[in-house]
Amino acid sequence: MGDLLVGAVLVAMVAAIVRSMIRDKKNGKSIQCGGDCRHCGGHCSH
Repeated sequence: MGDLLVGAVLVAMVAAIVRSMIRDKKNGKSIQCGGDCRHCGGHCSH
């Protein structure tokens, strides 16, 4: 029973992280690009 509870908590945490990453990507934020095109080297689509 404890393993099932821990597994459910881990799945919920991963889902929250993925949801946050998708929301940030839609808002123009991402891990790869901070929106500062001076330091991007031309790889941004801004």
